[in-house]
Amino acid sequence: MADRMVQCVKFQKQLPGLDEPPFSNELGKRIFENVSKDAWQLWLEHMKMLVNEYRLNLIDRQAQQLIQQQMEEYFFGEGAALPPDYVPPQAKQ
Repeated sequence: MADRMVQCVKFQKQLPGLDEPPFSNELGKRIFENVSKDAWQLWLEHMKMLVNEYRLNLIDRQAQQLIQQQMEEYFFGEGAALPPDYVPPQAKQ
């Protein structure tokens, strides 16, 4: 079965899309229709960094709202900002 193609909002080109919406809400539908698998993988890495830096408990409703706002901004806004004190990990040599 051929991959479903989308015009990816992150990479601005046609790429394979997600197999199913990531959420059963309007944002999940927009992501399904406009975000490639590659862009989604980048988001997951970004989200891990946010969870770790802000020490989020994803069971907490406020943490869920923060992640949803960041996701909206990451894909459909100016791009999600890094936490103020974030220091990227050093590359392995």
